[in-house]
Amino acid sequence: MKEKEIDAIDFGTVKVSILFRKLFFPTLLGMLGMSAVTAIDGIFVGHSVGSEGIAAINIVIPVQMLMTGIGLMIGTGCSVVSSIHLSRGRQKVARLNVTQAMLFVTIIIAFPTIAMLGFPDETARLLGSSEHLLPMVKEYMIWYVPSWVFMMWTAVALFVIRLDGAPKLAMTCSLVAAFLNVLLDWLFMFPFGWGIMGAAFATSISTAIGGLIALAYLLFFANKLRLLPLKMSRKSIRFSVRNIGYQCRIGSSALLGEATMAVLMFMGNQVFMLYLGDEGVGAFGIACYYTPFIFMVGNAIAQSAQPIISYNFGLGNTIRTRETEKEALITAIVCGVIVSGIFMVIPDILVGMFIDLQTSAAQIAIQGFPLFAIGFIAFIINLTSVGYFQSVERIKPATFFALLRGFVLLVPSFLIVPRLLGEPGIWLAMPVAEISTSFLIILFYAYRRYWVR
Repeated sequence: MKEKEIDAIDFGTVKVSILFRKLFFPTLLGMLGMSAVTAIDGIFVGHSVGSEGIAAINIVIPVQMLMTGIGLMIGTGCSVVSSIHLSRGRQKVARLNVTQAMLFVTIIIAFPTIAMLGFPDETARLLGSSEHLLPMVKEYMIWYVPSWVFMMWTAVALFVIRLDGAPKLAMTCSLVAAFLNVLLDWLFMFPFGWGIMGAAFATSISTAIGGLIALAYLLFFANKLRLLPLKMSRKSIRFSVRNIGYQCRIGSSALLGEATMAVLMFMGNQVFMLYLGDEGVGAFGIACYYTPFIFMVGNAIAQSAQPIISYNFGLGNTIRTRETEKEALITAIVCGVIVSGIFMVIPDILVGMFIDLQTSAAQIAIQGFPLFAIGFIAFIINLTSVGYFQSVERIKPATFFALLRGFVLLVPSFLIVPRLLGEPGIWLAMPVAEISTSFLIILFYAYRRYWVR
């Protein structure tokens, strides 16, 4: 990429609204492409293997979400720190932080990969697999888990690539992986008849290619943030550990965001099973395939605003920082209204993508989707707000609100709201937690803006 192409994205002078849109649309498409990988697996497996195949995948997904959360944590922290260093002219220090982040996720992913591949039976049972599902869970793990290192590279590298001035390339990495996953899912599961192994192998190949594209850019083509050799002296190792620790602190709420999704899935499964049985869990499972899309919309807004906010925060330019914050929040509201409207107006079409509309599970989902969608506006606003706190190194409020929406309010909502409202309360548990969090964030903004001088 030529120097003048990189310089076209000037985080310090270009009008904020133009700059944000230039980052947001490629980022959004890339994020939706990442979510499509999981959803496409569910659709193909549902039509090829059946509900048992979907159940086997769902047993493995929480671990994958946790690993993705670690990647997002490091990617967020690395991007914030590197943005600030770049704004202060410390390009080599920024490159060191990027290199340390990529090395760290490579090392950290090795431990669960070795454990899951070395002890597949024990891992599957630990994750909740029944003996009946055990062969499919093992098969999916064996063919999918080796690609997680590429997944981690992608999670970190996409932040860095956008910061380096190449948001379209970041989008391409995700969309290429999504397109390949669609093609290979169809090829491996239908003409080849490979079943659950085909789904895992297709996802592994597409994930690996996306990760290799991202890594190649950072190794050979990046302008300001190309990877560089690390020294292995004791002092350098201490410096790396300190930097990684700080990146983890800044990005910890990103990890909590993924953990929130895992808690949502776990608690939802328990409560739906209690009130509505297997059919209710099936209905909620369809919602769980769509929820990552909503999460990625909020994530795209936060990640698009982050380099602008962090760069100008490093310069001490409060006006541009607040302009970007405002632009992100307005975008969050608009996107929330759009996705809520889709779920309220065409729930039957959304449900029909996965299962026959004549089934009981489909009818439960069609009735529940409009209630579930009430929380989407708050859901996206909360992710955007937490992203802002991360971008200006306000770690405590970012972590507090991430914990609030993911654990402190969500778990009690699932336990209490259904008891008060019955079946509709199951679908309303998430909206109650998210809307309550938004209300508290608004109070926090007002307190900081008008009462704290």
